[in-house]
Amino acid sequence: MKVTRKIIEIDEERCTGCGQCIIACAEGALEIVDGKARVIAEVLCDGLGACLGECPENALRIVEREAEDFDEAAVEEHLRRRKAKEKTASPPAGCPSARPQDLQPAPFAAGGGSGSALAHWPVQIRLISPEAPFLKGCDLLVAADCVPVAHGAFHRDFIKGRVVMIGCPKFDDREGYERRFAEIFAAADIKSLTLVRMSVPCCAGLKGILAAAVERAGAGFPVREVVIAPDGSVAAETVWP
Repeated sequence: MKVTRKIIEIDEERCTGCGQCIIACAEGALEIVDGKARVIAEVLCDGLGACLGECPENALRIVEREAEDFDEAAVEEHLRRRKAKEKTASPPAGCPSARPQDLQPAPFAAGGGSGSALAHWPVQIRLISPEAPFLKGCDLLVAADCVPVAHGAFHRDFIKGRVVMIGCPKFDDREGYERRFAEIFAAADIKSLTLVRMSVPCCAGLKGILAAAVERAGAGFPVREVVIAPDGSVAAETVWP
């Protein structure tokens, strides 16, 4: 039934698809569609605006208009189905891509040249189990998957001595990422966390995911954030409080 009420409106010209608002929406009313945040169903949006303060581009606002009435039962069913879908989409335990492996890093040639600092497999966030043995007591590196393409010395500058997990905060499952990292932070006794992301707005979502996971797990370890520009240079470097 349609009623006149408050609901979220998104300015598509301002929206960069960073996904920060999606993390803040407990009802799951927002999704990235064709690179933009969208209200996927009016019945899922309560119009309270918890997502407003998370948007770095001020692309969200609350308007009052005729819309389908907010439905808590629909929200519960939507979240239940989404969780079930996430479980179904997880790789099977027997998948070779998800099987933990220790690797022998390839030495770098003197003065440069090829080499690899990678000491484990897999590397994709969705494929790494919180119980993976290489996570125990590690220095963890979380990187946006565009970073190794932009920053030519990625192995030498960032992977060496760390366990690496990579993924895309714009196109992948943000809630799944947050849950996975919270489980890892709670179980693996991480010594330190280094986040390396691109300077483009959509990549900022990875910082929000990790910050939420740290809080969710009640974890306490030093966190370093490095921002890489598209030309491969380091645009900024900070340490989280």
